[in-house]
Amino acid sequence: MRVASILLAALALGVPAALASESHPTLSELEGEVMCPTCEVPLDQSSSPAANRIRAFIVQRIQAGDTRSEIMDRLVAQFGAGIRAAPPRSGFGLLAWLLPLAALLGGGAVVGMLAWRWSRSREPALDGGTPEQNGRAPLDPEVERRLDEELARFE
Repeated sequence: MRVASILLAALALGVPAALASESHPTLSELEGEVMCPTCEVPLDQSSSPAANRIRAFIVQRIQAGDTRSEIMDRLVAQFGAGIRAAPPRSGFGLLAWLLPLAALLGGGAVVGMLAWRWSRSREPALDGGTPEQNGRAPLDPEVERRLDEELARFE
């Protein structure tokens, strides 16, 4: 019940903020999402004339009341899909989002399987195995006698 109330509160607080960011974007929000066509770095890291023109265009569109989506659509129409800093979350661009996750999960599964196999190979065999199989080698009779004498001193 507590988790559900926390999730509900997060939704109640997060959704309006996300919608406000969509309808009233700021230049600093969009600079990280738009690439400079000449430098091939995000706008917030570029000071080229092309980046400055795109910044001016974004400011102009914000002042005109455009939403984040409308501004991005105009930039994509003018410069192509490469203007976006992140690949689209559909079609072929979806692979850029899913492959790292699949590699991380696959790597974790491989490491887990190898750790499980390693831990299983270190367990001693059941009774009746040879000393090499269960990790117990017979003691030398002289060492066994000395061990018994030492243990007897502590009784």
